[in-house]
Amino acid sequence: MEETGGASAYGASLAGGGFDPSKFIRQPQTIVRLLSWIFALVVFASITTEGYINSVHSATAKCIFNQNDSACQYAVGIGVIAFLACVAFLVLDAYMPFMSNAQERKYAVMADLGFSGAWTFLWFVCFCLLASMWGRTHDVNGVPMDAARAIIAFSFFSIATWGILTYFALGRFRRGVDEVSIPTYTETPSDHHTPYPPTYAPTSYNPTTYTPTTYTAYPSGVPDMHQQPPFTPNPQPQGDFGYQPPSF
Repeated sequence: MEETGGASAYGASLAGGGFDPSKFIRQPQTIVRLLSWIFALVVFASITTEGYINSVHSATAKCIFNQNDSACQYAVGIGVIAFLACVAFLVLDAYMPFMSNAQERKYAVMADLGFSGAWTFLWFVCFCLLASMWGRTHDVNGVPMDAARAIIAFSFFSIATWGILTYFALGRFRRGVDEVSIPTYTETPSDHHTPYPPTYAPTSYNPTTYTPTTYTAYPSGVPDMHQQPPFTPNPQPQGDFGYQPPSF
């Protein structure tokens, strides 16, 4: 599915966005896939109903494309597989928004891309083969001309529709991972010019100039009141120096 707005991953809305049937039907990819489904149905249904006739010389039914049964079998096989694949991928497109794992979406888109690309080539081979065999068919008596032309025409139309589906799938694959927003955590590069982180950078320090205080000397005639007395090694105790202890 193609998403034109909102968060998406691989062309589908993120899980939990719900499923809108009307929006799904209007998607270009859904419309082209439905056309591919109809074209494949026309090709193999026309061959199985009108692609074989009995010739006048044999009772066995032969392919209308130059009586080459391989051409009819190849076109039927390609048409049936394409018919079933369209149904499967329609269901897958509807289920895509419910896939919560981006890896699962990637595998689904890769499967769509690979199958659509392969069937674009196989339908091209089918168209070339049927057109070549029809150009070599000379006996057209009893051959349903309209059925043969319709088979060739819708084989050519299938080339275009499956080519468009391949283009859509390739676009979804390329946009896939870009549409998924995954938070990344990166370490902030350190600033080689600042030794501290910006939040904790210290403010500029301007030291003040120290000016020593100038003291004025005392006058020479004034005695120093704070001068210590001279040191005496054995100070004498104060009191009565003539006291003697009594003798008993």
